Amino acid sequence: MEITEISKVLSNKTRVAILQWLKMPERNFPPHQDIDHFNDGVCVGYIQDKTGLSQSTVSTYLTSMQNVGLVIPTRHGKWTYYRRNETVIQDYIKALTNDL
Repeated sequence: MEITEISKVLSNKTRVAILQWLKMPERNFPPHQDIDHFNDGVCVGYIQDKTGLSQSTVSTYLTSMQNVGLVIPTRHGKWTYYRRNETVIQDYIKALTNDL
């Protein structure tokens, strides 16, 4: 894990907010219409609605978060759902604590 790369991704307030929202998706997003749980995360459309940003911007943010391992995508048909990667997040926190 590269502390610097994850830190770059987390230097954006919206990306941090997305991670915060995904921590408790049932509190931050409406129920899904096509699946009845948040086990696979939250649909990009719901994340986009909450941010108020364009679909392309949100997709770029989520891709950068995925590239450093902060989120895990899951496909359901034509839709992609994102959830937090708790292992990477905890490893990042430990690395910050131990290495800095």
